[in-house]
Order: sequence, then C-alpha cells, then structure tokens
Amino acid sequence: MQSDFDRLLFFEHARKTAEATYQMNPQDADNLTRWGGALLELSQFQNVSDSKKMIEDAITRLEEALSLNPNKHDALWCLGNAHTSHAFLTSDQEEAKVYFDKAAGYFQQAVSEDPNNELYTKSLEVAAKVLSCLFSCAIC
Repeated sequence: MQSDFDRLLFFEHARKTAEATYQMNPQDADNLTRWGGALLELSQFQNVSDSKKMIEDAITRLEEALSLNPNKHDALWCLGNAHTSHAFLTSDQEEAKVYFDKAAGYFQQAVSEDPNNELYTKSLEVAAKVLSCLFSCAIC
C-alpha cells in the first residue's frame, strides 16, 4: 500500500534526522524522544527478530531522554508503547507479562505527569485490562 510506504519513508527520515541531530546535541531530550518514537514506528515494518532489536534501540533512546528529563511524559508514554510492542512479540507468557507490567508502569507515570491527557489514560486502561486478562488466564 502506498500509505504504508509513505509512513515508512516518513519515519525513516525522522530517524535519520534525529540521529544527525544527536551527533550535534546528545543532551536534547525532545530529539531522543522523536528518535525513539521513529524507531518504534519503524519496528512495525520488520520481521520479529529485527523488530525486537529496533524496539530495544527505541527503549534505549527513550530511557536516555528520561535520564535528561525524568518528567518527560511523552517519553514515558512512548516507553509504555515500546514495552507493549515487545510484549506482543514475545511468545513466552511469563516474559510477556513482565513487558506488559513495565508498560503499565510507564503509562501510570505518564498519567501522573499529565493527568488530563486522554491518550495516556486510555493507554493505561488498556494495559490494565491486558494484565488482568493475562493473570486470570494464567490461573485457568
């Protein structure tokens, strides 16, 4: 599809731009968040192994952004999404639970930083439902 191709090109350009910007200013938390977000989006176009690697790279960039600005709610939310994506690519249910749990923690932090953000609240609700389902299914 053309829209998928356009999306791929857009996020690849965003990734390259963020990488170049990082070389000039590695202390830019906004740039690191954009870079992590672009990697997370690009991971959707990869096979499982490459996708996991790209998600891990995204997590590294987003954690670096948070080390510079611990209250950066968009980086917290992106980290939640990264851990959710990683969980969905993980076949072992116990390991997947760990990623979903991390995701819920980051979504909770994002909501704490920006309680009026409906996207953060919805992400937290969905993560809680997934965790609830996983824990109730594990009991069966």
